[in-house]
Parts: sequence; structure tokens; C-alpha cells
Amino acid sequence: MNGIIEFANVTLGKFMDIITPAVLMMLVLTIISVAVGVKFTKALEGGIRLAVSITAIGAIMGILTGGFADALQAFVERTGIELSITDVGWAPLATITWGSPYTLYFLLVMIIVNIVMLFLNKTNTLDVDIFDIWHLAITGLFAMYMGANLVVTTILVIFIGVLKILNSDLMKPTFNDLLDAPEENPMTTTHMNYMMNPIVMVFDKIIDKVLPFLDKYDFDAAKLNSKIGFWGSKFAIGIYLGLFVGFLAGMKLMDIFQLAFTAATCLELFSVIGQWFIESVEPLSQGIADFANKKLGGRQLNIGLDWPFIAGRAEMWAAANVLAPIMLLLAIILPGNKLLPLGGIIAMGLTPSLLVVTRGKLIRMILIGAFMLPIFLWSGTLIAPYATSAAKAVNAFPENLASSALISHSTLEGPIEKFVAYFVGLANSQGGMQILICLGVIAVYLGLFLWYRKEMIKRNEAYKLENK
Repeated sequence: MNGIIEFANVTLGKFMDIITPAVLMMLVLTIISVAVGVKFTKALEGGIRLAVSITAIGAIMGILTGGFADALQAFVERTGIELSITDVGWAPLATITWGSPYTLYFLLVMIIVNIVMLFLNKTNTLDVDIFDIWHLAITGLFAMYMGANLVVTTILVIFIGVLKILNSDLMKPTFNDLLDAPEENPMTTTHMNYMMNPIVMVFDKIIDKVLPFLDKYDFDAAKLNSKIGFWGSKFAIGIYLGLFVGFLAGMKLMDIFQLAFTAATCLELFSVIGQWFIESVEPLSQGIADFANKKLGGRQLNIGLDWPFIAGRAEMWAAANVLAPIMLLLAIILPGNKLLPLGGIIAMGLTPSLLVVTRGKLIRMILIGAFMLPIFLWSGTLIAPYATSAAKAVNAFPENLASSALISHSTLEGPIEKFVAYFVGLANSQGGMQILICLGVIAVYLGLFLWYRKEMIKRNEAYKLENK
């Protein structure tokens, strides 16, 4: 297997030296889409959208990192707080990950795994969220960076991937409940951010035992968002960040405002361009869905979409607005953290999971979220050397940052899985005691998921009784 990848890398080496990531991904997405039966014009449309998205996110990151580079350096010098890792948000890391040839390999592996699970009746979910394979791929790539060989990494990717697919089935009745949708509603998701559910549920059960009265004081998230309005928007949060960093960096007043407006612009455009990424793979997703349905004789399937189909629930945004300043404070005082939240300060890697587990109980979401945020900050700090190295390897490192700087993402989905990948890599490269530690980590990880699965089955049985 290593030989195949190595041969491909040598064969394509000169080609990769002259082609840009945007052009490469346009060609790759177009070819794969045509291969699964998508019309050439629609396949090419998706490829062009992806290339434009990659180009756009690179431009926005250049503006953001260029605007904040000097300010962050001055911030560190004046305060002594070494938050030296630049948070570039999810889109640049997606670009970096899709720039690796291993990502397409992991995608192929998981398509096969999903189809096998469907044929064996181990799942009812067809995962068409092709673009977000990068969340799983970056976990595998980090394991390889830490020393895992391709065979071990593939096993790790399959292991986590299977749990993600099983989780999509477990969450399906809760999505119906949250959306007030009928049972035949096909929408679910295999998104990595929901792999936080087991740990969120631990905190939720603790609240059940220790603070059962908390729900009496819950309030309407839609009304809260309405009252906050612009002051809780991405624009406003960007301005808060710019003002905060600018003042602590000792910048001139007009420069502070310029920094604030730059941050506001970039945070707003992140979400706009992020939607372009999602739209770019829709032709491929539909092609795979059509192909699988033909092969499965028209069997009724759940469709694994990207997480935003549930984004209409106001609780997620209300919780994110409250958690943003909490995360900024935690970043400053948290031992072991080197990451200043910026591109990822809107905590969409966490709030969907909080919504599903608590079923929209906002006070619980905020309380549990505050305890969960350190995991994301530590995970982002942990993977920074890999993210920086990978960015430089595919020529995606922000031009306006010093070559010695590190980049990462403060709320990257799957933080627990990054720690698992870390120990898997060490076990494979160092052996000995690291193997025992790794086995212990995996046992805890799997045990927690199996406990969560049992609890979700109880919840789903309760839903069935309610619907009779």
C-alpha cells in the first residue's frame, strides 16, 4: 500500500510542482464526479466552484493574517501571553488537507466501508457529505505525522469512520424531533463535530444528577438572538477581536479600528466562502447517492448531509455568541494553550453537538460548552506543527506570516480524535509503553462511545413510544 502511494507521488511529482492546489482540485473533483455518472457540465461546474473557493479562502486568509501579524507580535511582547499560534479557521485547513493525495485515498476507503455497511445492514445511512471527509483525513494525516504507517492509519480512519456512520443512525430520531420532521425525513449527518456527543453527554448526565433544577431557568434562544442582533453577529465579533488585540498591542487608534474592520470583514466572508465549498461537491454527492440507490434496489436510506441542515435552530447561534468571549478568556488563562481564537471563534465545531445531546436546552449548552472549549484549544495547539508543515508542503502557508510562525484552528472538529491519532502515531513509531498507553486511550474512547450508544438507543425507544 505504501508502495502504491509512493509510486503515485514519484510519477506525479513534476506535475505537482507546476500545478496549483486550486487547479488540481478542480481536475480531481471533475474526474471523480464524471466517474460516478455526473454529467460533464455539472461535474466541471462543481470543480470550478471548488477552485474558486480555494482561491477565495487563500485571499481572505492573506488579508486576515497580514492584518494581525504585527498586532499579535506586539500583543505577545506587551502582555507576555504567548498565544503565538495563528488561528486560520477551518477553510485553510480544509484546503491543506485536500491538497494531500492521501485524502482521496481515505475518501475511497470510506466510500467502500459505507457501501459494505449498507449491504450488510449495519447502517441505514448513505454518507454523501464528500467534502467533509477532510475532517477524518486530517486525523489520519496527523497520525502519520506522529509516526503511524499507512496500514495503521487506514485502520484508524476506518475505526473512527465506522463510529461516525453508526452515530448518524443514532442521531436520526433526535434530528426529526429538533426539526419537527416526519419519521420518513431522510436527513442525518456523519459530520465529525458530532463525535463530541459522548463527552457532552457525560456532562449532561452530571447536570441531571447535580443540577436538575437548571432547566427551570432556561430561556428562548430565538428571542435572545433577536435582542442581541448585530452585536452578536460575525461582523461584531470580528470588531471585538480587533479592538481587543489592537488595544493590548498598543496600536494607534486608527490602526486599531482598521484591524477591527479587517477582522469583521474576514469572519463574515469565512462563512460565505465556506458555503461555496459545500455547494461545489453537491454534484458529486448526488452522483454517489444515485449510484448507491441503483445498486441497493431503491431501498429507503438516510442521507448523511453536512451539519448545516440543522442550522436553523437558534440555540446553536445563541450558544456560539455567548461562548465566543468565554473562549477568548480561556485562551488567555488556559495552561498549555498557545492558540489565540480568531478564525474559529464562532464555535461551530462544538455547538451542533451541544444542540443534539441537550435537545436545545440553552443553559446546558452554554455551561457544558464552557467546559468543552479547553479540549479544542489544546487540540489546536497539539496539531499546530503538523498543520504548519502540511501548509508549507502544498504551498498554502499564509504569505503574510513569518516563516517561523505556526498555524492551526481553535475549534477544529474532532479534537478528541486528534489526541487518539497522536497516541496511535507514537505507539506505531516508538512501541513499548506507548503501545499500552495507546490501547488504553482507544479502550476509553470506544467504551465511552458504546455507553453513549446505549443511552441514545434508550432515547430513540422513548421517541417510538411517543409517536405511537
